[in-house]
Amino acid sequence: MTAPEGVTDDAALGGRLRLLQPKRGHRFGHDAVLLAAATSAGAGDHVVEFGAGVGLAGLALARRVPGARVTLVEIDQTLCALAGQNAERNDLAGRIAVLHGDVTQAAMPAATHVMMNPPYNDPQRHRASPHAGRASAHMAADGLLQAWCDAAARVLTQNGTLTLIWRADGLDAVHAALTSAFGDTRVLPVETRPGVATLVLVSARKGAAPSRKMLPPLRLNGPDGKPTAESERVVRDAAALAL
Repeated sequence: MTAPEGVTDDAALGGRLRLLQPKRGHRFGHDAVLLAAATSAGAGDHVVEFGAGVGLAGLALARRVPGARVTLVEIDQTLCALAGQNAERNDLAGRIAVLHGDVTQAAMPAATHVMMNPPYNDPQRHRASPHAGRASAHMAADGLLQAWCDAAARVLTQNGTLTLIWRADGLDAVHAALTSAFGDTRVLPVETRPGVATLVLVSARKGAAPSRKMLPPLRLNGPDGKPTAESERVVRDAAALAL
C-alpha cells in the first residue's frame, strides 16, 4: 500500500503495527510505546488517550490487550484522520474510537484508565521548532500539565488509573499536578544509559490514599550503548511494564 503524499508508512512495535504519520512535523517515538506498556488495562476496560497523535500508544495497547476499548483524543484534525486510518489498517477499528478535540474541553466518555504523553520540553531550556505541529507537540505550555491532570480526574471512574510520561527533571511538577484527586503514585525512571534518567513513567489512582513509590529504573541502553533485553521486550515484543 502506497502512503499518500506528505505521509510515511512506518512499522512500530516490532512490526506488529504499521502507521501512517506526517513526513514533517511531530513523528512518533519510543515514548508512546513505553506509555502503552505501562498502562495496566485489561480486557473489557475503557482507556482514553489524551493527545493521541496518529494513535501509536492507543493502538499498541489495543494490540497488547485483546478486549480493551480505546478512545483516542487529539486536537489536530489531520492527526485525527490518520489515527482513524491507522486503526482500520491494523484491524483494530472495532475497538478504537477517535475524538477530535481539546482534552481540557471535550466531552469524553468515562474511562477506567487515562494515558497521556503531554508536551514536556521546558521552553526555558529548549528552542521551539519552527514547524507549528512539532512545536505544539513538544513544548510544555504554562499550566498544560495541570489542566490535563484535572481533565483526567473528571474522566476517570473512582479508582481509575492515570498513566503519563514526563521529563525526569520535572517530576515535582507531576506530583503537584496530581493534587488531592490522586493517590498511590508510582514512578518508574527511564534511563537512556545506566544512571541517567531522562524520563519518568508515572501512574496514580483516582481517590486512592496519598502515597509515593519509586521503582527500579527501566534502562533502555546498556554501557555499550546497545538496547537492553528489557527495553527490547517492551519496544519490539509488546511486553507490559509493571508500574
